[in-house]
Amino acid sequence: MYDIAIIALAGFTTGITTVLFGFGGGFVVVPFVYQLMLRQPGLAGNAMHIAVATSTAVMIFNAGWVSYRNWRDARLSSQTLFPLLWFIAIGAVVGSCLAGLLSEGLVRTLFILYMLATISDCVLRKGFFSGSAPRRLSFFRVTGGGITIGMVAALLGVGGSVMTVPLLRRHGYAMRDCISASNPLSLPVALCGAVTYAVVGWHTIPAGGFIGFISLKILGVLVLTGWVGIVFSRSAIPAVPDRWHARIYVLLLCLVLLTMLL
Repeated sequence: MYDIAIIALAGFTTGITTVLFGFGGGFVVVPFVYQLMLRQPGLAGNAMHIAVATSTAVMIFNAGWVSYRNWRDARLSSQTLFPLLWFIAIGAVVGSCLAGLLSEGLVRTLFILYMLATISDCVLRKGFFSGSAPRRLSFFRVTGGGITIGMVAALLGVGGSVMTVPLLRRHGYAMRDCISASNPLSLPVALCGAVTYAVVGWHTIPAGGFIGFISLKILGVLVLTGWVGIVFSRSAIPAVPDRWHARIYVLLLCLVLLTMLL
């Protein structure tokens, strides 16, 4: 019962962060599910794979629903999404294929290094907190950047938001626009990652209630409570000033990193 309450809290938090920061699952879900799986002897050996796989599945629902609502409210810009979306999808396929070849410990180490690199980039390089004049992404940023984002995000089950938001922010986009774009840009990662983890992990977990590495019980709780979090955040949380929005975004990344380290 205690474990279900913890997962429900993580799901509710994920719903809020999906709307406010574009975190469709990974940065909240992965640490919680990972710690939960470590306490179960039959599953501890695949704890990180289960956490990442379940996270990618959660992103399909959270990022998909918020993307639909933003599209309906005319908050999405095709100029921002395309052609970056297609190159993220290509990278997601590559990253998903690599995920099944890496060990449990290596995936966890990569997750931590990825968080450190992202936080350092946001804090040390100019432009993230203060913003700048809007400008188009170069061809290299769209192609190389898109493929890298998709590959890393699918490999670690974190969605593309933690890379697309800094990328768009440094090109002059307001945090509100970065977050709106990050959810649909995370969908190729979520779809490719979930399918790959379901196939690669088929009959690997010695317990019922799994499709590959995806825990159906945890997924159900996360999706239900995530929807509640989405509704709550859209109706009860006021708009955040742009500069504070950027600062809170980085603070959340630091908290998740601390959770994984501890």
